Amino acid sequence: MNFRELEQLGDADLKICGLRMWIHGRQFPDATDYWDGNWLSVTAYCIYPHSAVRIQNDSCVRLDELAGLLSGCERMYSSLSGKAELQCIEPYLAVELSASTNGHIDVKLSITPDHFKETHEYEDEIDQSHLPGIINSCRAILEKFPVRDSK
Repeated sequence: MNFRELEQLGDADLKICGLRMWIHGRQFPDATDYWDGNWLSVTAYCIYPHSAVRIQNDSCVRLDELAGLLSGCERMYSSLSGKAELQCIEPYLAVELSASTNGHIDVKLSITPDHFKETHEYEDEIDQSHLPGIINSCRAILEKFPVRDSK
């Protein structure tokens, strides 16, 4: 994927440091059950000065996982402590935000287009002023695609 293809995707639905994620829809739009109805088709792209990795139009993220990230970010923003995580069942993408000192948040990103052959891990840092943007992005995704049929 080159930068022209990225531009064609438009604005990312979720941005966390070098990670950009676009939601294309549900993997199984007609499924109404919890397990099949909550998979998303996504493109994820992580770019840093010396590397770039993408997962293109794959179903590696679930809506309940995004809801967990949202909940964790809301708690962290109100207390400036703790963690927020995007804990995916599939091994292709992981995000961990950990409150540090002086309002700083340590960020760990893991992305792999093929978990049998390669994994890319990044560490970064943001401050708490970035949390409202992440929270609003998660809310917008979950409003457009509500979690179906809780467990």
